[in-house]
Amino acid sequence: MSTAQTTSSQEIFTLKPIRKEGIPRALEKVQQYRLLNEPMEAESICRDILAIEPDNQQAIINLVLTLSDGFAAGKSPNEANELIEKIDSKYQQQYYKALILERQGKATLVKAYPRCEYDAYEWLREAIIEFEKADQMSDRDNNDAILRRNTCVRIIADRHLTPRPEDTSFPILE
Repeated sequence: MSTAQTTSSQEIFTLKPIRKEGIPRALEKVQQYRLLNEPMEAESICRDILAIEPDNQQAIINLVLTLSDGFAAGKSPNEANELIEKIDSKYQQQYYKALILERQGKATLVKAYPRCEYDAYEWLREAIIEFEKADQMSDRDNNDAILRRNTCVRIIADRHLTPRPEDTSFPILE
């Protein structure tokens, strides 16, 4: 009888913990899968790492990024926003908060539902404000928040995004 035949189906579908010594290599795999646009694989690896090292900052940040990669496909920002609280650096918390807003705005444009441009404008405007706060907290040699902020400004300009018009209609009285 082969090993596969002696293993119960319950054991097959049980998650197996990774070895702590392999975490650095696993983190490299996360980067590779993100570059290959395979967020499900990257997310799974991050979760395996965090099961062993719940405070692994690199895995937390990569999971935030991986989750936000899925916004256009309908993934909720809730878990990504919750994970930000686990990041040790106040600057990084602020930066990734802004990044999530930016990615929500860009995902809204990809979804292309009626009047999405107004929602995208609001997300991107909020991201700009939050990137400004991150920039104020950053080191002088760190332009990351400025670069992302400028991207948001360019998206708004290039797509001719504007604030939602005020509703000037009057309610129908019965």
